[in-house]
Amino acid sequence: MTRKQRRTWPWHLLTGLILVVVAVGIWYSTSLIAYEWRWNRVPQYFAYQAEEAQRAADYGRVEAIRDQGDDALVTLLGESGDAQVLSVARDSLQFSQGDDVAEGDVIGVNRHWAAGPLLWGLWTTLWISVAAGVFGLLLGLLTGLCRLSANPTLRHLSTLYVELVRGTPLLVQIFIFYFFIGTVLNLSREFAGVAALALFTGAYVGEIVRAGVQSIVRGQDEAARSLGLSAAQSMRHVILPQAFKRVLPPLAGQFISLVKDTSLVSVIAITELTKSGREAITTSFSTFEIWFCVAALYLVINLPLSQIANRLERRLAQSD
Repeated sequence: MTRKQRRTWPWHLLTGLILVVVAVGIWYSTSLIAYEWRWNRVPQYFAYQAEEAQRAADYGRVEAIRDQGDDALVTLLGESGDAQVLSVARDSLQFSQGDDVAEGDVIGVNRHWAAGPLLWGLWTTLWISVAAGVFGLLLGLLTGLCRLSANPTLRHLSTLYVELVRGTPLLVQIFIFYFFIGTVLNLSREFAGVAALALFTGAYVGEIVRAGVQSIVRGQDEAARSLGLSAAQSMRHVILPQAFKRVLPPLAGQFISLVKDTSLVSVIAITELTKSGREAITTSFSTFEIWFCVAALYLVINLPLSQIANRLERRLAQSD
């Protein structure tokens, strides 16, 4: 054991002890309210076996039934002489060979694995986060450059946009965008939710970009201009690459915050991860179990994102 390890192991031990105390505290708190843990109800909200009814297309009779593993192949012979072959789960078969069937009768069901509400909510959260993040990044880059522009109109309009967005709650912005702008322009709730999140993210990204560009010494731009580069070329090839290295940590933090902010679009009836969790609770009555799973799914998204940002930051630092 090295000297550094000898100095730090008590602190690692203390960290583990604190986590154990927190876990015991959570368990004790639930015991005080006589909460009964029902983890066995949770898996069906991730994936479940869906049943699809197989129905007779016409009046007729069951001509033949042939076993095929756990399934049964049922041949129906209609009044017109047409044969219909259905594959159903053997234990769900409702008729026997020779029975008469009517149009629409359920012969049996097919079972297949399907994604549960929590997985669908996770997918919705992911694509909304990606879409809002991409548009927010582009809007923020444009806003940050406008904030530094020598043109007073661009500078004033971008400043007004940033201050309006930063000075009002995101929830209010979502309501305004969906119930006012969305109604006037006949926008879908998904479009309105992504647009509101992108506008919100763009304002903060714009300030991050502005601060990053201003952190680069003016001598860099002057040196680039003296080599014959235009202002746009200097910004693109000299200033922005250096600024990107400095703004990567706050940008990563902003996008992690965006993933969590997607929970607010549930107020306009978008079934993302948080809303899926609430709906699962109403049918399972497993409040703590579902919320712990929802929190874990958010961590599944955000922890890798944070690790990727940290690794990229280290690689960029080594390239200096």
